[in-house]
Amino acid sequence: MILAIDTTSEACSVALIDGDTVVAAQHEIIGRGHAERLAPMIAELPDKGRADTIIVDCGPGSFTGLRVGLAMARALGFAWQAEVYGYSALPLMAAMAFSDDEAVDRLAVTILGGHGEMFVQRFERTGLREIAPLASMTPDRAIVEIKEDLMIGNGAAELVALAGKGEARNLWPRAADVLLLPESYRSLAPHPIYGRAPDAKPSQ
Repeated sequence: MILAIDTTSEACSVALIDGDTVVAAQHEIIGRGHAERLAPMIAELPDKGRADTIIVDCGPGSFTGLRVGLAMARALGFAWQAEVYGYSALPLMAAMAFSDDEAVDRLAVTILGGHGEMFVQRFERTGLREIAPLASMTPDRAIVEIKEDLMIGNGAAELVALAGKGEARNLWPRAADVLLLPESYRSLAPHPIYGRAPDAKPSQ
């Protein structure tokens, strides 16, 4: 049994998975309050979500949200003696979009970051291949770097408006869709993926 946890976006999302079957799932757009909502959502799953393996979205995304999800995953992993793995929000969102629209072969995932920048990563359908690595960049740079017509995520509409072309689709990561990810994408170490260097630097 696998428990999937996703708290890096405006959504709070959990799923209990048995093999290739989603046994139960919850997905709510809450904006904020992941710390308060996550535990009750897990408790409402069959057997209170107990699983042998836990996989958690490690980001990038909301700093608070991703820390909430990681803390819960690690705590439950310790309590249940379960294995804990991570995955990144951006490949998951790309996999969701490819699954929803078979006509799409390439796309760019764009989510809002801090300091006026966006997290951007480009993918093609075959093998969910990364066309370019995850990067944090300004909207002006993003519209130069992105070659794809379809942009997804909560930064997509701004980029399409700025570029004056393309298609924007907003979506949020769903824990139940982790089965769309190749194994290599959902077996990362459970550590935060911040997507950009820290603002504060240690003094020399």
